[in-house]
Formats: sequence, structure tokens, C-alpha cells
Amino acid sequence: MTDWVKMMENTVVVVGGGIGGLTAAALLGSSGYDVQILEASREWGGCAGKFQRGKALFPVGATLGMGFEKEGIHQRIFTYLGIESPSHLLLERVMDIYLPDQTLTLHRNRVTHVNELKKAFPESADQISHFFMEVYRVAKEIRKLMGSLPVLPPQTLKEWMELMISLRPGTLTLIPSFKETMSHLLKKYNLHDHSSFKHYIDGQLIDSMQVGSDQCSLLMGCLALDIYHEGAFYLEGGLFQIAHNLVNAAESVGVNASLGKKVVGIDREDLDHHWVVTDHRGNEYRANHVICNVPVQALESLFPSKYGPKFKSYLKGKGLEEVWGTMSLYLLLKEEVLPEDLPLFSQVCTSENGNMTEGDHLFLSLSHPEDRKRAPEGFRTLTISTHTKLDNWNSKEKYDSYKAELQEKMLDSIKTVIPSIKKGIVELYPGAPKAWERFTNRPGGRVGGFPQTNDHALFKSLSHRTPLTNIWVCGDSVFPGAGTLGVSVSGYHIFHSITGKKLPE
Repeated sequence: MTDWVKMMENTVVVVGGGIGGLTAAALLGSSGYDVQILEASREWGGCAGKFQRGKALFPVGATLGMGFEKEGIHQRIFTYLGIESPSHLLLERVMDIYLPDQTLTLHRNRVTHVNELKKAFPESADQISHFFMEVYRVAKEIRKLMGSLPVLPPQTLKEWMELMISLRPGTLTLIPSFKETMSHLLKKYNLHDHSSFKHYIDGQLIDSMQVGSDQCSLLMGCLALDIYHEGAFYLEGGLFQIAHNLVNAAESVGVNASLGKKVVGIDREDLDHHWVVTDHRGNEYRANHVICNVPVQALESLFPSKYGPKFKSYLKGKGLEEVWGTMSLYLLLKEEVLPEDLPLFSQVCTSENGNMTEGDHLFLSLSHPEDRKRAPEGFRTLTISTHTKLDNWNSKEKYDSYKAELQEKMLDSIKTVIPSIKKGIVELYPGAPKAWERFTNRPGGRVGGFPQTNDHALFKSLSHRTPLTNIWVCGDSVFPGAGTLGVSVSGYHIFHSITGKKLPE
């Protein structure tokens, strides 16, 4: 083997500068790999990026952070890299949930949380107590299993062995739940017909699992309902700070990180069997490994048609129509119109029949009153988002009228929380699916990854290994799915698969 070929063995191109790709790049760079990151936009972070308008800074997505507690994935990765975490505030009052008939608070403390729900629904206090006892028990066992960050679904003998080693005595108690949904657990404790409680549960699941209790994997659902109690954080500025810290860490160990470099093609080099990545200006980058931090819906378009059958096999059974879009509103508000005790994070659920999409369920992310990175003194930024079906946006005529209609519905819904919101709006920027497609390169504006149903979760999720040798995928499309926690783990999985190294437990 020539010296040039040996040198090429340690070369990596990362396509996309979202948190998953940046995690992989920083970890690989710290291990001596020659890494090049190519990001199409002018911002790092992808769906956790930011944009500036005048004196206001808007995080693209929500700003509720997780994984910064002692054993959290971000904290583990940052410690491994020897860098500090972004400035963050631990939330004891995680969020308020505004249901049609009452307002609930999600508390970080598990006992306080359950007791408050029992007070809110005294007629079902015993059932609620037992429901959450099982939710927390299941989540605790899953965390024991996932502490070593095993790969799912395992594709190699090594991955199977690592999964088996991670098993604990309590893991066997999870087996009966593998094929169940959260609806099963609600029925078990006679809570499935309790419309308000189910509405509350569905609100938590749709934001993290992209699906309600009727279809959500029981195991993933229990983890989702428990994760807020492990630690929920407000990050100064927004979640984009994670991306910026990772880029800085990567560049400090020699990684080349480039913005404004849109990748348009990936193919094999016939002579040496390495991959050649081509950007929109015709520049070529040769590497042994290519990490695609892109939605799996975009993969096939980056490769010659000869690879099409392999990608179709890889995506078999993954209905791309199931993936959601989002409609977001970005507001700069006069602080004077905000209620005095309004929390930084809220859900607003207005539907009497429990609908979770298209403006009937909203997630609100409000800047901290002292966060000068996001807004000047006397002003606050507010991000509002709702799930939407992309079929509602598939024609020019429908798109424009529906955007205006949904924007007005969302603002009217917020009046239940901020009665004078329209008087306080200084600036308003709508973010409909085409905006997400344009600025974050999400095909069709799809965001959030696959809903965590039993058809897409755990052993039926997509692997970070594609059918093409040394072509890897990270991000919200592969295990363990959406959110900064999930995409960071997928980036770590690639690092582990390439180097064999592991994060300390």
C-alpha cells in the first residue's frame, strides 16, 4: 500500500453542517482524521440554526435543550472533546401546557410533576400515579440499556455483540412492550378515555416523537415522557450554540469547515475506489469516508442512478409521506404585552377533540428576559410552531392562501396565553415548508424525522450504515431519531463505527 493510499484511508468528507455531522466531524478530527465539512447554507446547525433580522436573533427551531446534565449526551461529547458547554439554565418549571379546559405545568421533579397532575385530575389520581410509576420504571431500564450507546438496528457482528453486552437484568422486563403502543399503557390504567389527560400526553409525544399515543412506540414514548425530568435547559442565544461550539472544537484540531458549499454529487473514483464529492462550483473532494448529514429523502439525488436500487432497498418500508412539515412564526415582541408569569416554554392545545396538528397544537419558545443575544432590552423573541401535512402546500395557489390562513389561526390561538399579542408585534416572519426547504435543504420542507411508531422505532429504525461502503448517514432520519439528543448520538455512532473508539460511560 502506497503512502498516498494510507493517507487517504483517514480522509472524511461531511456533507451538511447540522449537529449530527458536526458531532461526527469534531470527534473524528480529535482522533487525527483529515476531515472536510461542506455546508450549503451560510449558517451552522441546520434545523437548529439561526437567522438575524435587525437587532433580533431567531433560533430556527425550538430552544428547549436537553442532554447537558451530568450523564447527558451533549455533556459526554463536550467532555470528551475537552470543551465547555454553551451557557445554559436548568429549568425546574419546564413548560406550561394550556388545554381547552385547564392549564398544567410540567415540573422537572418527578414527584412534584405527578402530584400536580393528580390534583388536576383528582377523579383519576390513583390511575395517574400507577401510569407514571410504569412510565418511569420503563424509562429507567431503557437508560441503563442505552448508557453504552448501542447501535440500533445492529448490522454487524460487532454491533450485535455490543448490544448483547449492554443488556442488564431488567432488560428482559421490556420485551413484552416492544410491540405495544402508548395507547396500551393508557388503556391498562383506564386513562384512554380521559380526554384531557390523553390530550396532555399526546402533546408531549407529538413534539418529541412526531406521533400521538395511539401509534407511538410504548418504549420510545416512556422515554419521551421521562426525558424532561432528566434535565431541560434554556440555552442563551439558542440551540445553534451547540453547533458553533462543535465547529470551534473541530477547527481547533485541524478540521476544515466550509459554509456556502452545496454538494451536488457523490460518486466512486474508478482508479482508487475512493469517493469523490462535488460541490455546486465544480470543486472535488476525495475521501475514503463520506458522512451524509442530510435527510434520507435527499440521499438518492446526490448519487448516480446506478446506486438507486440500493437506496430503494435501504428505504424500503419507510413511507416518506409520513414525515411532517412545520409552519413556524418568528416574532419580535414588546415585552410589555407579555403576562408576568409566562414561562419560557409552553404548549397551546386548542382542539376540543384532541387534534395535534395544523395550528390546534402549538409549541412556544420565548427568549429569556436577560438574553441580549436574542433581543434588545424591552423586547423578547417568540417562536411558534405547529405540525402540518405537506399535502396542504403542494400548489402555488394553495400555498399562499393556506400560509395566511394558518398564520392567522396560530396568532388567534396564542391570544389564550398572550391576550395582547397583536399589539405587541414589532416584527413577524413566517416560516412555511418552502422556507425550510430553501434554507435548510430539507426536501419538501420535511422536518423531524420519521414518527416513532413501531414501524419506524428501535429495531425497525434506519441504520447509520447505508448499503454503500463507507457512506454513512446521521441526523434525524436514522436511529435514534429527532432532536439534538438523537442526531448527536447518530453522529457518535459513525465516529465509533469508523474508529472503534467509545465515549466513557
